[in-house]
Amino acid sequence: MARDYYEVLGVERTIDAAGLKAAYRKLAMVHHPDRNGGSEDSMAKFKEISEAYSVLSDDQKRAHYDRFGHAGQPGGGQGPFGGGGFHDVNDIFSQVFGDAFGDVFGGGGRQRQQGPRRGSDLRYDLEITLEQAYKGADVEIAVPSTLTCDTCDGSGAKAGAKPQTCSTCQGAGRVRQANGFFQVERTCPSCGGAGQRLDAADVCKSCHGHGQVRKTRNLSLKIPAGVDDGSRIRLTGEGDAGTRGGPRGDLYVFLSVAPHELFERDNLDLLVTVPVPMTVAALGGEVDAPCLVSDACDGRCKASVEVPAGAQTGKTVRIKGKGMPHLNGRQRGDLVVELFVETPTDLTARQKELMQELAQSFGESQNPRNTSFAGKARRFWADILGDEGGKSRETMS
Repeated sequence: MARDYYEVLGVERTIDAAGLKAAYRKLAMVHHPDRNGGSEDSMAKFKEISEAYSVLSDDQKRAHYDRFGHAGQPGGGQGPFGGGGFHDVNDIFSQVFGDAFGDVFGGGGRQRQQGPRRGSDLRYDLEITLEQAYKGADVEIAVPSTLTCDTCDGSGAKAGAKPQTCSTCQGAGRVRQANGFFQVERTCPSCGGAGQRLDAADVCKSCHGHGQVRKTRNLSLKIPAGVDDGSRIRLTGEGDAGTRGGPRGDLYVFLSVAPHELFERDNLDLLVTVPVPMTVAALGGEVDAPCLVSDACDGRCKASVEVPAGAQTGKTVRIKGKGMPHLNGRQRGDLVVELFVETPTDLTARQKELMQELAQSFGESQNPRNTSFAGKARRFWADILGDEGGKSRETMS
Protein backbone atom coordinates (compact mmCIF):
# COMPACT_ATOMS: atom_id res chain seq x y z
CA MET A 1 0.00 0.00 0.00
CA ALA A 2 1.36 3.44 -0.96
CA ARG A 3 2.55 5.66 1.88
CA ASP A 4 0.71 8.86 2.73
CA TYR A 5 2.16 11.74 0.68
CA TYR A 6 2.37 14.03 3.71
CA GLU A 7 4.26 11.32 5.60
CA VAL A 8 6.64 10.86 2.65
CA LEU A 9 7.61 14.53 2.77
CA GLY A 10 7.53 14.66 6.56
CA VAL A 11 5.08 17.56 6.73
CA GLU A 12 1.75 18.34 8.39
CA ARG A 13 -1.45 18.28 6.33
CA THR A 14 -1.91 22.01 6.96
CA ILE A 15 1.45 23.03 5.46
CA ASP A 16 1.44 25.90 2.97
CA ALA A 17 3.00 25.95 -0.52
CA ALA A 18 6.27 27.55 0.59
CA GLY A 19 6.80 25.03 3.38
CA LEU A 20 5.97 22.17 1.05
CA LYS A 21 8.53 23.34 -1.51
CA ALA A 22 11.21 23.75 1.16
CA ALA A 23 10.60 20.22 2.46
CA TYR A 24 10.88 18.77 -1.02
CA ARG A 25 14.07 20.69 -1.82
CA LYS A 26 15.71 19.36 1.32
CA LEU A 27 14.78 15.73 0.69
CA ALA A 28 15.54 15.90 -3.05
CA MET A 29 19.09 17.09 -2.42
CA VAL A 30 19.67 14.25 0.04
CA HIS A 31 18.15 11.40 -1.96
CA HIS A 32 19.01 12.25 -5.59
CA PRO A 33 20.49 9.04 -7.12
CA ASP A 34 23.47 10.84 -8.64
CA ARG A 35 24.48 11.91 -5.16
CA ASN A 36 24.16 8.36 -3.90
CA GLY A 37 26.06 6.44 -6.53
CA GLY A 38 22.94 5.73 -8.57
CA SER A 39 21.66 3.17 -6.06
CA GLU A 40 18.22 1.69 -6.67
CA ASP A 41 17.12 2.55 -3.13
CA SER A 42 17.90 6.24 -3.59
CA MET A 43 16.20 6.25 -7.00
CA ALA A 44 13.04 4.71 -5.50
CA LYS A 45 13.11 7.19 -2.62
CA PHE A 46 13.66 10.13 -4.96
CA LYS A 47 10.76 9.07 -7.17
CA GLU A 48 8.54 8.67 -4.11
CA ILE A 49 9.18 12.17 -2.75
CA SER A 50 8.89 13.72 -6.23
CA GLU A 51 5.57 11.95 -6.77
CA ALA A 52 4.30 13.24 -3.43
CA TYR A 53 5.38 16.78 -4.22
CA SER A 54 3.87 16.74 -7.72
CA VAL A 55 0.45 15.99 -6.23
CA LEU A 56 0.53 18.18 -3.11
CA SER A 57 1.98 21.22 -4.93
CA ASP A 58 -1.04 21.33 -7.25
CA ASP A 59 -4.06 22.81 -5.44
CA GLN A 60 -6.60 20.82 -7.42
CA LYS A 61 -4.74 17.52 -7.13
CA ARG A 62 -4.09 18.14 -3.43
CA ALA A 63 -7.78 18.76 -2.70
CA HIS A 64 -8.67 15.58 -4.59
CA TYR A 65 -6.01 13.61 -2.69
CA ASP A 66 -7.15 14.98 0.68
CA ARG A 67 -10.65 13.76 -0.07
CA PHE A 68 -10.05 10.41 -1.77
CA GLY A 69 -6.45 9.49 -0.94
CA HIS A 70 -4.45 7.22 -3.26
CA ALA A 71 -7.62 5.58 -4.60
CA GLY A 72 -8.54 8.82 -6.33
CA GLN A 73 -5.19 9.28 -8.09
CA PRO A 74 -4.67 8.56 -11.82
CA GLY A 75 -3.66 4.99 -12.54
CA GLY A 76 -5.40 3.56 -9.48
CA GLY A 77 -3.01 5.11 -6.97
CA GLN A 78 0.22 4.44 -8.86
CA GLY A 79 1.08 8.13 -8.82
CA PRO A 80 1.30 10.79 -11.52
CA PHE A 81 4.28 9.20 -13.27
CA GLY A 82 2.54 5.88 -13.91
CA GLY A 83 5.85 4.07 -14.25
CA GLY A 84 6.75 6.42 -17.08
CA GLY A 85 10.43 6.66 -16.11
CA PHE A 86 12.92 8.71 -14.19
CA HIS A 87 12.91 11.63 -16.67
CA ASP A 88 9.50 12.71 -15.41
CA VAL A 89 10.89 12.97 -11.90
CA ASN A 90 13.74 15.15 -13.10
CA ASP A 91 11.16 17.52 -14.60
CA ILE A 92 9.69 18.00 -11.12
CA PHE A 93 13.22 18.52 -9.79
CA SER A 94 14.01 21.15 -12.42
CA GLN A 95 10.78 23.04 -11.73
CA VAL A 96 11.76 23.44 -8.07
CA PHE A 97 15.50 24.11 -8.47
CA GLY A 98 15.38 26.07 -11.73
CA ASP A 99 16.89 25.49 -15.15
CA ALA A 100 20.49 25.72 -13.96
CA PHE A 101 19.95 22.82 -11.55
CA GLY A 102 17.22 21.00 -13.49
CA ASP A 103 19.74 18.43 -14.64
CA VAL A 104 22.34 19.23 -12.02
CA PHE A 105 23.06 15.57 -11.37
CA GLY A 106 23.18 14.62 -15.04
CA GLY A 107 19.49 13.76 -15.32
CA GLY A 108 18.74 13.60 -19.01
CA GLY A 109 15.09 14.61 -18.91
CA ARG A 110 15.63 17.95 -20.66
CA GLN A 111 17.61 16.37 -23.48
CA ARG A 112 14.22 15.63 -24.97
CA GLN A 113 14.00 19.28 -26.02
CA GLN A 114 16.12 18.41 -29.07
CA GLY A 115 13.51 16.03 -30.44
CA PRO A 116 9.91 16.66 -31.55
CA ARG A 117 7.81 18.47 -28.97
CA ARG A 118 4.04 18.60 -28.80
CA GLY A 119 2.41 22.02 -29.12
CA SER A 120 0.69 23.73 -26.23
CA ASP A 121 -3.01 23.24 -25.48
CA LEU A 122 -5.21 26.31 -25.89
CA ARG A 123 -8.31 27.54 -24.07
CA TYR A 124 -11.13 29.50 -25.71
CA ASP A 125 -14.08 30.93 -23.74
CA LEU A 126 -17.37 31.10 -25.66
CA GLU A 127 -20.70 32.53 -24.51
CA ILE A 128 -23.80 31.05 -26.14
CA THR A 129 -27.54 31.71 -25.85
CA LEU A 130 -29.98 29.46 -24.02
CA GLU A 131 -31.60 28.72 -27.38
CA GLN A 132 -28.27 27.44 -28.71
CA ALA A 133 -27.81 25.30 -25.62
CA TYR A 134 -31.37 23.96 -26.11
CA LYS A 135 -31.16 23.09 -29.81
CA GLY A 136 -27.43 22.76 -30.37
CA ALA A 137 -25.67 24.96 -32.90
CA ASP A 138 -22.89 25.25 -35.44
CA VAL A 139 -20.78 28.34 -34.78
CA GLU A 140 -17.59 29.86 -36.13
CA ILE A 141 -14.87 30.88 -33.68
CA ALA A 142 -11.69 32.87 -34.29
CA VAL A 143 -8.79 31.39 -32.33
CA PRO A 144 -5.35 33.05 -32.09
CA SER A 145 -2.78 30.25 -32.24
CA THR A 146 0.75 29.36 -33.28
CA LEU A 147 1.08 27.74 -36.72
CA THR A 148 3.96 26.10 -38.55
CA CYS A 149 5.47 28.58 -40.97
CA ASP A 150 4.32 27.75 -44.51
CA THR A 151 7.30 29.48 -46.11
CA CYS A 152 10.00 27.33 -44.49
CA ASP A 153 7.80 24.41 -43.40
CA GLY A 154 8.90 24.95 -39.81
CA SER A 155 12.65 24.79 -40.40
CA GLY A 156 13.23 28.51 -39.77
CA ALA A 157 15.57 28.66 -42.78
CA LYS A 158 15.01 30.30 -46.12
CA ALA A 159 14.80 28.17 -49.26
CA GLY A 160 18.00 26.29 -49.99
CA ALA A 161 19.62 27.11 -46.61
CA LYS A 162 20.44 24.48 -44.02
CA PRO A 163 21.11 24.93 -40.32
CA GLN A 164 24.65 24.22 -39.08
CA THR A 165 25.67 22.29 -36.00
CA CYS A 166 26.02 24.63 -33.03
CA SER A 167 29.69 25.14 -32.24
CA THR A 168 29.00 25.91 -28.57
CA CYS A 169 27.30 22.63 -27.64
CA GLN A 170 28.47 20.56 -30.62
CA GLY A 171 24.86 19.72 -31.44
CA ALA A 172 23.93 18.44 -27.98
CA GLY A 173 21.68 21.37 -27.16
CA ARG A 174 23.10 21.38 -23.60
CA VAL A 175 26.28 22.66 -22.06
CA ARG A 176 27.90 21.57 -18.81
CA GLN A 177 30.10 23.36 -16.37
CA ALA A 178 31.48 22.70 -12.90
CA ASN A 179 29.83 24.61 -10.09
CA GLY A 180 31.48 23.61 -6.83
CA PHE A 181 30.23 20.23 -5.75
CA PHE A 182 27.81 19.97 -8.64
CA GLN A 183 28.24 19.47 -12.34
CA VAL A 184 25.67 21.85 -13.81
CA GLU A 185 24.00 21.19 -17.15
CA ARG A 186 21.84 23.83 -18.80
CA THR A 187 20.29 24.75 -22.13
CA CYS A 188 22.84 25.96 -24.66
CA PRO A 189 22.62 29.78 -24.75
CA SER A 190 23.72 29.93 -28.37
CA CYS A 191 21.15 27.66 -30.02
CA GLY A 192 18.43 27.58 -27.36
CA GLY A 193 18.66 23.79 -27.07
CA ALA A 194 18.11 23.07 -30.76
CA GLY A 195 21.68 21.88 -31.36
CA GLN A 196 21.72 23.80 -34.63
CA ARG A 197 22.07 27.42 -35.69
CA LEU A 198 21.34 29.52 -38.73
CA ASP A 199 23.41 32.35 -40.10
CA ALA A 200 21.54 35.67 -40.13
CA ALA A 201 21.47 35.66 -43.95
CA ASP A 202 19.82 32.22 -44.00
CA VAL A 203 16.90 33.02 -41.67
CA CYS A 204 13.36 32.70 -43.06
CA LYS A 205 11.89 36.18 -43.50
CA SER A 206 8.33 35.08 -42.69
CA CYS A 207 8.97 33.61 -39.23
CA HIS A 208 12.36 35.24 -38.51
CA GLY A 209 13.92 31.85 -37.91
CA HIS A 210 11.40 30.60 -35.34
CA GLY A 211 9.73 28.13 -37.68
CA GLN A 212 6.32 29.28 -36.39
CA VAL A 213 4.01 32.26 -36.89
CA ARG A 214 1.14 33.66 -34.84
CA LYS A 215 -2.18 33.84 -36.67
CA THR A 216 -5.90 33.83 -36.00
CA ARG A 217 -7.70 30.81 -37.40
CA ASN A 218 -11.44 30.46 -38.06
CA LEU A 219 -12.76 27.11 -36.86
CA SER A 220 -16.19 25.48 -37.10
CA LEU A 221 -17.53 24.28 -33.76
CA LYS A 222 -20.52 22.01 -33.28
CA ILE A 223 -22.30 22.65 -29.98
CA PRO A 224 -24.39 19.65 -28.90
CA ALA A 225 -27.89 20.18 -27.53
CA GLY A 226 -28.11 20.17 -23.73
CA VAL A 227 -24.80 21.84 -22.84
CA ASP A 228 -24.68 23.95 -19.67
CA ASP A 229 -22.42 26.50 -18.00
CA GLY A 230 -18.92 25.07 -17.67
CA SER A 231 -19.32 22.46 -20.41
CA ARG A 232 -16.05 21.82 -22.22
CA ILE A 233 -15.53 20.80 -25.83
CA ARG A 234 -12.16 19.38 -26.88
CA LEU A 235 -10.90 19.83 -30.42
CA THR A 236 -8.01 17.44 -30.87
CA GLY A 237 -5.05 18.82 -32.80
CA GLU A 238 -6.38 22.39 -32.97
CA GLY A 239 -3.98 23.89 -30.42
CA ASP A 240 -0.55 25.40 -30.99
CA ALA A 241 1.78 23.79 -33.52
CA GLY A 242 4.49 21.49 -32.21
CA THR A 243 8.19 22.11 -32.68
CA ARG A 244 10.72 20.02 -34.59
CA GLY A 245 7.94 18.01 -36.22
CA GLY A 246 5.98 17.45 -33.02
CA PRO A 247 2.16 17.11 -33.06
CA ARG A 248 -0.22 19.99 -32.44
CA GLY A 249 -1.76 20.55 -29.03
CA ASP A 250 -5.51 20.49 -28.39
CA LEU A 251 -8.06 23.30 -28.15
CA TYR A 252 -10.46 23.33 -25.21
CA VAL A 253 -13.59 25.45 -25.64
CA PHE A 254 -15.28 26.38 -22.35
CA LEU A 255 -18.94 27.32 -22.70
CA SER A 256 -21.01 29.76 -20.68
CA VAL A 257 -24.74 30.30 -21.22
CA ALA A 258 -25.96 33.91 -21.24
CA PRO A 259 -28.91 34.84 -18.98
CA HIS A 260 -32.30 34.69 -20.71
CA GLU A 261 -34.99 37.39 -20.43
CA LEU A 262 -37.77 34.83 -19.83
CA PHE A 263 -36.34 31.53 -18.68
CA GLU A 264 -34.17 30.31 -15.86
CA ARG A 265 -32.52 26.91 -15.96
CA ASP A 266 -32.53 24.43 -13.08
CA ASN A 267 -30.57 21.37 -14.23
CA LEU A 268 -32.84 20.00 -16.99
CA ASP A 269 -35.92 22.02 -15.99
CA LEU A 270 -36.81 25.44 -17.38
CA LEU A 271 -38.55 27.94 -15.11
CA VAL A 272 -40.81 30.71 -16.44
CA THR A 273 -43.20 33.15 -14.73
CA VAL A 274 -46.52 33.77 -16.52
CA PRO A 275 -49.01 36.55 -15.64
CA VAL A 276 -52.60 35.37 -15.02
CA PRO A 277 -55.66 37.68 -15.08
CA MET A 278 -57.43 37.86 -11.73
CA THR A 279 -60.66 36.54 -13.22
CA VAL A 280 -58.93 33.49 -14.68
CA ALA A 281 -57.16 32.82 -11.37
CA ALA A 282 -60.49 33.02 -9.54
CA LEU A 283 -62.62 31.02 -11.97
CA GLY A 284 -60.01 28.75 -13.52
CA GLY A 285 -59.11 28.57 -17.17
CA GLU A 286 -56.14 28.46 -19.50
CA VAL A 287 -53.17 30.71 -20.26
CA ASP A 288 -50.33 30.32 -22.73
CA ALA A 289 -46.76 29.82 -21.54
CA PRO A 290 -43.80 30.38 -23.86
CA CYS A 291 -41.46 27.51 -24.68
CA LEU A 292 -37.98 27.61 -26.14
CA VAL A 293 -38.13 27.69 -29.91
CA SER A 294 -37.81 24.35 -31.70
CA ASP A 295 -38.07 23.44 -35.38
CA ALA A 296 -41.55 22.01 -34.86
CA CYS A 297 -42.86 25.32 -33.48
CA ASP A 298 -41.97 27.42 -36.52
CA GLY A 299 -40.69 30.13 -34.17
CA ARG A 300 -43.97 30.42 -32.18
CA CYS A 301 -43.62 27.73 -29.55
CA LYS A 302 -46.07 27.89 -26.63
CA ALA A 303 -47.79 25.53 -24.24
CA SER A 304 -51.30 25.69 -22.80
CA VAL A 305 -51.37 25.86 -19.00
CA GLU A 306 -54.41 24.77 -17.00
CA VAL A 307 -55.06 27.28 -14.22
CA PRO A 308 -57.12 25.77 -11.37
CA ALA A 309 -59.91 27.88 -9.87
CA GLY A 310 -58.68 29.88 -6.91
CA ALA A 311 -55.04 29.81 -8.03
CA GLN A 312 -52.71 32.08 -6.07
CA THR A 313 -49.52 33.86 -7.06
CA GLY A 314 -46.57 31.49 -6.74
CA LYS A 315 -48.46 28.33 -7.68
CA THR A 316 -46.49 26.24 -10.13
CA VAL A 317 -47.68 24.00 -12.94
CA ARG A 318 -45.29 21.44 -14.41
CA ILE A 319 -45.42 20.57 -18.12
CA LYS A 320 -43.60 17.34 -18.85
CA GLY A 321 -40.95 17.12 -21.54
CA LYS A 322 -40.76 20.83 -22.37
CA GLY A 323 -37.46 21.47 -20.60
CA MET A 324 -33.82 21.10 -21.63
CA PRO A 325 -32.58 17.96 -23.39
CA HIS A 326 -30.09 15.71 -21.65
CA LEU A 327 -26.62 16.14 -23.11
CA ASN A 328 -26.02 12.42 -23.66
CA GLY A 329 -29.48 10.91 -23.91
CA ARG A 330 -33.11 11.24 -24.98
CA GLN A 331 -34.38 12.42 -21.61
CA ARG A 332 -35.83 15.93 -21.34
CA GLY A 333 -36.61 18.09 -18.37
CA ASP A 334 -39.89 19.85 -17.64
CA LEU A 335 -41.21 23.37 -18.10
CA VAL A 336 -42.12 24.71 -14.66
CA VAL A 337 -44.64 27.56 -14.96
CA GLU A 338 -45.02 29.88 -11.99
CA LEU A 339 -48.33 31.78 -11.95
CA PHE A 340 -48.41 35.49 -11.14
CA VAL A 341 -51.94 36.76 -10.48
CA GLU A 342 -52.36 40.30 -11.80
CA THR A 343 -54.59 42.90 -10.13
CA PRO A 344 -56.48 45.01 -12.69
CA THR A 345 -55.56 48.69 -12.93
CA ASP A 346 -57.17 51.85 -14.39
CA LEU A 347 -60.72 50.68 -13.59
CA THR A 348 -63.68 52.58 -14.95
CA ALA A 349 -66.35 53.90 -12.60
CA ARG A 350 -68.65 51.02 -13.49
CA GLN A 351 -65.88 48.46 -12.94
CA LYS A 352 -65.15 49.95 -9.54
CA GLU A 353 -68.83 49.73 -8.66
CA LEU A 354 -68.91 46.07 -9.64
CA MET A 355 -65.76 45.39 -7.64
CA GLN A 356 -67.37 47.00 -4.57
CA GLU A 357 -70.44 44.79 -4.95
CA LEU A 358 -68.19 41.76 -5.36
CA ALA A 359 -66.19 42.66 -2.26
CA GLN A 360 -69.37 43.03 -0.18
CA SER A 361 -70.60 39.66 -1.33
CA PHE A 362 -67.43 37.89 -0.14
CA GLY A 363 -67.46 36.34 3.29
CA GLU A 364 -64.46 35.20 5.31
CA SER A 365 -64.78 31.75 3.77
CA GLN A 366 -63.82 33.30 0.42
CA ASN A 367 -60.46 34.47 1.80
CA PRO A 368 -58.98 31.52 3.70
CA ARG A 369 -55.47 32.91 3.73
CA ASN A 370 -56.60 36.25 5.10
CA THR A 371 -58.53 34.51 7.87
CA SER A 372 -55.48 32.40 8.77
CA PHE A 373 -53.23 35.46 8.70
CA ALA A 374 -55.57 37.43 10.98
CA GLY A 375 -55.48 34.63 13.55
CA LYS A 376 -51.69 34.51 13.49
CA ALA A 377 -51.49 38.31 13.80
CA ARG A 378 -53.74 38.31 16.88
CA ARG A 379 -51.55 35.67 18.54
CA PHE A 380 -48.44 37.71 17.65
CA TRP A 381 -49.87 40.85 19.26
CA ALA A 382 -50.98 38.88 22.32
CA ASP A 383 -47.46 37.50 22.82
CA ILE A 384 -45.94 40.99 22.66
CA LEU A 385 -48.56 43.13 24.42
CA GLY A 386 -50.21 40.57 26.66
CA ASP A 387 -53.82 39.47 26.72
CA GLU A 388 -55.18 43.01 27.13
CA GLY A 389 -53.29 44.18 24.08
CA GLY A 390 -54.53 41.21 22.14
CA LYS A 391 -58.15 41.90 23.13
CA SER A 392 -57.82 45.53 22.18
CA ARG A 393 -56.51 44.48 18.78
CA GLU A 394 -59.45 42.11 18.34
CA THR A 395 -61.80 44.96 19.16
CA MET A 396 -60.10 47.18 16.61
CA SER A 397 -60.39 44.51 13.96
